[in-house]
Parts: sequence; C-alpha cells; structure tokens
Amino acid sequence: MAPIIHIQDLRKQYDPPNGVWAVKDVDLDIEEGEIFSFLGPNGAGKTTTISMISGLLTPSGGDAIIDGHSIIKEPMAAKEVIGVVPQEIALYPTLTARQNLRFFGQLYGLTGAELDERVDEVLDFIDLRDRANEKVEKYSGGMKRRVNIGVGLLHRPKIVYMDEPTVGVDPQSRRRILDTVKALNREHSMTVLYTTHYMEEAQELSHRVGIIDHGEMIAIGAVGDLISQIGENDTLRLRVGETPDKLLLRLQEIEGVTKVSADQEGEITILAKRGRRALPEAITVADEMGLRIESVKIEEPDLEAVFLHLTGRALRE
Repeated sequence: MAPIIHIQDLRKQYDPPNGVWAVKDVDLDIEEGEIFSFLGPNGAGKTTTISMISGLLTPSGGDAIIDGHSIIKEPMAAKEVIGVVPQEIALYPTLTARQNLRFFGQLYGLTGAELDERVDEVLDFIDLRDRANEKVEKYSGGMKRRVNIGVGLLHRPKIVYMDEPTVGVDPQSRRRILDTVKALNREHSMTVLYTTHYMEEAQELSHRVGIIDHGEMIAIGAVGDLISQIGENDTLRLRVGETPDKLLLRLQEIEGVTKVSADQEGEITILAKRGRRALPEAITVADEMGLRIESVKIEEPDLEAVFLHLTGRALRE
C-alpha cells in the first residue's frame, strides 16, 4: 500500500541563484493513520516544508504526492484532502467562533444543514460550544488556537498539517491541544503531520519523528529507535555564571563525555555515558577554575539528547 504522503527530493531556495537553501533534498514517506512530527529548532526548515506540501510555496525542486496527487501537477486535488493549521492565528477577531467557522466552512464548499452540522461538531470537538457566540478577540490565546485547529477540520480532511500549534499558549491550553491531536488520530484515524521545536511534544505524540536542521532531514525513526542510537547516555545540565571556552574543553576531556555545548544564558549541556559518574568530575573542574555552579540537572536519554548527539548543540540553541 502506497504511503499517504510521499516526499521526494523536495527543496526550496529563496532568492535564487545565490540565496539561502531553506530546505534541501528532503525524502520522506508517511503512512496513513500516522502521527509524524518534524522536530527542529526555529529556522530549521519545518514551516517551509509544510508550506510547500500545502501548496502555499512553490518548490525549487522535487515533488510531494499527497494521497496520490502531485502538488506540482495536481495542486487542487492535493489540497482537497488536507487541512492546514498554520502557526499564525488565521481568524477574524471581530467575528464569533461560530461565525468564523461558518465563513471558512463556506470557503470549503459547505452549505445549509451540512455546514451547520459540521460547525456544531467542530465546536464540540474543540470544546468551545458554550463560548461559540463570543467574539474571538475576547478569547485567550489557547482558545484562539483551538478555533484555528477547528477551521482545519471542517471539511473532514484525511490529513491535517499542524505547524507549531502550541506556540505562545499557557500550559493548560497546550495540554488540551496535545490531547486534541491524539484524539484526531485515535478516534478519526486522521494522519497528522506536526511540526514543533518542543522535544517533549514530539516524544509524546509521534509514531515517528523526523529531526530537521538547516533544511536537511538528519534522522527519521520511531522515538525509541532514535533514542537507542545514543545508547545509555545521560544529559547533564550545569548552570554557571560564565562559560569560558577553556571550561568546555576541560569538560570534553572527562571520561565518558561525548558532547559538550553551552547556550548564551550560561547553561552547559553535557552528553555522557553514566552521567552520574561524570557529574562529580564536572563539578570539580568548574570549582578548580573558580566558577560557581548555580544548578545541576540530570536527564535520562531523550530526543533532545539525540539532537545534541547528531549536531553537537542543544535543540533550543
């Protein structure tokens, strides 16, 4: 059975011929009913990739086959099977949630009783039926995000693209959005392509994850398989007042340490085998250099550790 999304040699260059390559030669198959997450830092190429396979950006090369339809040769047919939840809120603030949904439903070609039914179903699904007649401008950020998701579901798409849907929302709203994604997949067998720079979201939601950096797909696999690539490495996080290069070099020399990086806020990330054994020596090295450690944290292997292992820097940098 053919994958529902087949991406081949997809690439995008801005301002050719000498401009930046935002996406480089991405190859990817996504199966029907799968939650697949693009994980990578801001600027990695996630949104550009989503925009190309949504038909919003013309690729510089390559193609994507969406449920059997080429985005190059059959763009309208490809668009009919997808729902898109953009990163930015795409709603009319002076209209109510119901009015927004009715407006976008009409753009999808829904009318009459079918439109009314779908609007009510979506309001129930995003749990906003009781607030449906309030203007969107009075909603919290999380509520606006949920209406944004609802718009992309009105026409019952086979595939939904969700581009960073939890950016800028409070923890409670974020939890509801993640639960909504899982419900779409579990209850409606919907294929979800999800982009995020939050490692824990990708780890919780995904059947598979594609790690993307500088426009290139550097790893693809199930979460457990990706984590197994780094073995039993732990991640140590030390927060110090300053991070001189000499300190990073000394830490790199500790037995079992495989990667060391530092961010601009003075947090050092160390990937090490048997991290609890490496920690005392790391503290000693800092102390010998007259540096005060403000906090220490040990984390079990996760997707952020995989990103550090593959790129030499932390995901949030």
